Amino acid sequence: MTSSPSGPQTGDTAPGGMASAVAERTLFDRIDLHLIRVLHTVLTERSVSRAAIRLGMHQPAVSAALKRLRELAGDPLLVRNGATMVATDAARRMVEPAAHILRAAEALFTEARQFDPRTSTATFRIAASDYLDPSFLPRLVADVKRQAPLTRIEIHALTRESDYRTQLGQGDIDLVIGNWLQPPEDLHLARLFSDEVVCLVSRDHPAVRRGWDESDWLAAEHIAPTAMHPGARGIIDQILDSQGLQRNIAARCAYFSLVAEMVAGTLLVLTTGRQYCERYVDQLPLAILPCPVPFPRLMYYQLWHARTHHSAAAAWLRDCVKTVAASLRKE
Repeated sequence: MTSSPSGPQTGDTAPGGMASAVAERTLFDRIDLHLIRVLHTVLTERSVSRAAIRLGMHQPAVSAALKRLRELAGDPLLVRNGATMVATDAARRMVEPAAHILRAAEALFTEARQFDPRTSTATFRIAASDYLDPSFLPRLVADVKRQAPLTRIEIHALTRESDYRTQLGQGDIDLVIGNWLQPPEDLHLARLFSDEVVCLVSRDHPAVRRGWDESDWLAAEHIAPTAMHPGARGIIDQILDSQGLQRNIAARCAYFSLVAEMVAGTLLVLTTGRQYCERYVDQLPLAILPCPVPFPRLMYYQLWHARTHHSAAAAWLRDCVKTVAASLRKE
């Protein structure tokens, strides 16, 4: 039988290496941002007294900090050269890394509090329904890119597969724009605008010539957007349910931007906000009719999570959304 080697086995950690790692960790834990600032100021000024003035500190405090820095570095850092002080070779190599650390630390906190759209390279992720004015998202993207040309924009759909609450909480999206009968209470919100509920029909629809009443409207063939998740009811049908009424939905479409053209070539009825409908009546053979069933005005909101509530960039984006929505209402 052969004896085992006396040295450490493969996979073992040498005691000397472990002690060295612990020593380095202890050394790092003794360094704070204030000490880095003192280091950079003393080395660039090459004078304890001038560094004290720049830092707004008493000279003995700067001297004490320099003593700590010398112990941490294992180097004198500043040495006398006649009547002046000069940085050692080790100290000169520290100047730019120290400046980099200070710049990074400043950015770490100022970026949360300040936002400069002209220089920002942020990515904005917006989930939005296309039930709004069809000009809204194109104008929003144009407005953001005009003011913040280096930013990126991602527009996400609100679909059956999307869970916007989870996406907001996890940071997959920053903002949700849409209309809700009762917006979720666990999110921050801001109202964008309200809109009158009207009906969009083909100019050949019989109701254009002879009008209609509630029973005519309920019996007509309607087109509605596909539900955002299985079993969900749209706002129009939620309100009808509360009144004990039910309409005849003959078609559903997941692409709301295509619905107007579908209506133009059929006798289908689209019931939605006036602002959306008015964008199409001059482009297609369509007519807007009052709805014979009373509906409250549709309310459009932007929703966001507490995660971005205090973010300067996110607040800037929300202001852009509000401004674009207000400009559309003035047309």
